[in-house]
Amino acid sequence: MQNFTFTTSKSIVCESGGLQRIAEICASAGIRRPLLVSDRGIADLGLLDRVAGLLREAGMHAAVFAGVVADPPEATVLAALESATAAQVDGVVGVGGGSSLDTAKLVALLAGSGQALAEVYGVEVASGPRLPLVLVPTTAGTGSEVTAVAIVTTGETTKTGVVSSHLYPDVALLDAELTLGLPPAITAMTGVDAMVHAVEAYTSALRKNPYSDLLAREALRLLGGSIRTAVANGADLAARQAMLLGACLAGQAFANAPVAAVHALAYPLGGQYHIPHGLSNSLVLPEVLRFNSAAAQTDYAELAAILVPEQDLAATEQGRAAQLEAYFRALIADLGLPATLSAAGVPAADLPLLAAEAMQQQRLLVNNPRTVAESDALAIYRAAYH
Repeated sequence: MQNFTFTTSKSIVCESGGLQRIAEICASAGIRRPLLVSDRGIADLGLLDRVAGLLREAGMHAAVFAGVVADPPEATVLAALESATAAQVDGVVGVGGGSSLDTAKLVALLAGSGQALAEVYGVEVASGPRLPLVLVPTTAGTGSEVTAVAIVTTGETTKTGVVSSHLYPDVALLDAELTLGLPPAITAMTGVDAMVHAVEAYTSALRKNPYSDLLAREALRLLGGSIRTAVANGADLAARQAMLLGACLAGQAFANAPVAAVHALAYPLGGQYHIPHGLSNSLVLPEVLRFNSAAAQTDYAELAAILVPEQDLAATEQGRAAQLEAYFRALIADLGLPATLSAAGVPAADLPLLAAEAMQQQRLLVNNPRTVAESDALAIYRAAYH
C-alpha cells in the first residue's frame, strides 16, 4: 500500500432540520458574532433572516453579506472581507452554493491571517490563522464544505485557485431541508458535478488512495441511486439527504485525490460563456471517459459495477468500462441536460481557443490517468460538439 495523508473538515453534522441548531453549532466553533456570507437568491428566500433570527434568540449577533455572485470575482471577496472587518466579527458562516462557500472560506482566511488576497493564490501559500468557520451548503454538488479549495475569477475569463488546509471549516452542516426548493435543472447539474468529483477522485493519477476510493464509491452509490428521484420529485427528503451526503463524500474524496481532465476542460466553458460549472462538466464528461478508458479500464469497470444493475453488466472488464460512459450519456439525457457543446451554444470556431485555455489547467491535468496534449483536448471538444 502506498503512503498517503488524508485531511478533511474537523466536524460534519448530517441532519435534516439541523439548521435549527445553528447557534449551538456556531458556539461549538467559538463563534458569537458571525458574518453570514451568501447570495441575493438565498437572502430573498428568507434563509439568512432565519439564520440571523436563530442566532439572535441565542444572544448572538450576525452581520450579513449577501453580495456573492456566481464565479465570484476578486471584488466580491474583497467586499465581503470589508463587511467582516467593519462588523468586527469573530467568525464566518457560509450559506449557499459553491460560490458562497468559497467566498466564506476566503473571508475567514483573510480576516484571520491579515494576508492580502493576491498573496494566497496557489497551493499551500496561505498562512494562518483563520477565523472560525461554519459552512452550510444549499446545493448537493460542489462539496466545497469539505474541500481546501476556493476558486476566484481573476480576469474576464480566467479563474485562479487558493488551495490551503486552512480553508477546511470547523463544521460542515448538511441539512437536506435547505435543498428542497432547488429547481430540477440545478439539482441535475450539481448532482452530475458531484458524480464527476467521485469518478475523477477514483482515477486520480497522483494521490488516489484507499480512503478516497471508499468515499468515492459510496458517493457514487448514493448519488446514482437518488439523482433521478431528486430531479423528478424535489420534495423527496430522503433523496435530497442522500444527494447532500453523496456530494459531501465526493468532496472529501477529491479534496485528497484531486480532479483531472473533466474539470480542466470544463473551466474554459465556464470562463468564456458562463456555463454553470456542473453543466460544463457534464458536457465534456462522456468524451473524457472515452479518451481515458484504456488507461483507466480497471477503475472504470469497478465504478460501472456500482452504477449499472448487476444483470446488465458486461462480461469483460473492457465492456464494463465502456458501460460507465454509456451510463453517463443515458443519465445526462434522462435529466434533460444539453448533451453537446453545440446545444449549449458554444461556437465551433472557439474550440481551438478552449483547447489552448484547458492547457493552462496543468494543476488538474497532471492528475489525469492519461496524458492530455492540446491536440487531445481539441479532439475531445470536437467530439463533444456534435
